Amino acid sequence: MAGAKNHDYHILPPSFWPFMGSMSALVMAMGAVAWMHPDALGGWGGTGFLLGLLGVLATMFFWWADVIKEAHAGDHTPVVQLHLRYGMILFIASEVMFFLGWFWAFFDFSLFPTELPPINGLFPSEGIEVLSAFELPLLNTLILLCSGTTITWAHHAIIHGDRDSFKKGLWLTILLGVLFTCIQAYEYMHAPFAFGETPYGSAFYMATGFHGFHVLVGTIFLIVCLVRAYKGHFTPRQHFGFEAAAWYWHFVDVVWLFLFIAVYVWGGWGAPVYAG
Repeated sequence: MAGAKNHDYHILPPSFWPFMGSMSALVMAMGAVAWMHPDALGGWGGTGFLLGLLGVLATMFFWWADVIKEAHAGDHTPVVQLHLRYGMILFIASEVMFFLGWFWAFFDFSLFPTELPPINGLFPSEGIEVLSAFELPLLNTLILLCSGTTITWAHHAIIHGDRDSFKKGLWLTILLGVLFTCIQAYEYMHAPFAFGETPYGSAFYMATGFHGFHVLVGTIFLIVCLVRAYKGHFTPRQHFGFEAAAWYWHFVDVVWLFLFIAVYVWGGWGAPVYAG
C-alpha cells in the first residue's frame, strides 16, 4: 500500500519550535551583550534578554510536550528510544567537556602559580583562607551520594512496575537536591573569599557555581518526572524521560565527587581554614 509505514523510525512532522528556539536564543544572547554594555548599545538589553529567555523556556516546554505526546502515540519504538539514548549520552559527554575546562583551569594555576600575575597585590597562594572540606562540603557529598541511591531505587522500582516506590524515590531525590542547594547557598554566603579576588576564588565559584546550576536543572528535571508519575506516565518498558533524568543526576553526582576531592580537599590542602 502506497504511503504505508514499513519501518521502525519516527518521521517528524514540520515543527515551529526549532525556529522559535533559535530566534529566542539569538535575542537572549544579543540582549545579554547589550545589558552588559548599556552605554554603547542602549538600555534595551535587560528587556531583550528577558524576552529571549522566556522564548527559550516556552520552546523547551512545548517542544518536550510534543515529545511526550509522540511517546504516548506509540511513535517511540525501540529503535527511536535507542537513538534518544544516544542523544542523551552525547549531551552528557558535552557537559563533561564543559566541566573539564574548569578543572583544567584550576589545575593549571594550581600547578604553575608563578605564571600568574598578582591580583589585588596578592599572588594566588597568598592570603587565602579556605572552607573546611570536612564540614559543609562533606555533608553535601553525603547528601548527593544518598540522592544517587534514592534515584537508583526509583529506577529499579519503575522497571519492576512498583509505582508507589517509584514516587517515593523521586520525592526523596528531589528533597535531597533542594537540601544540597540550600547548603551550597549558605556556604556561599559565609565564604571568606569573593569571586574575582584571586584565581582560586574565581575557579571555585565558577566550578561549584555551574555545578550548583546543574543540580538545580536536575532537580527541575526530576520534578517534571514526578508530576508525570502522578499523571500515570512511564511504564516498565517505556520510561526514557525518567531514565534521562536519572543519568543526568548521576552525572551531577560524579562531577561533585571530583570537585570535592580536587577543589575542596586538594585545593585547600595546607591553607588556613576559615573559622567564621
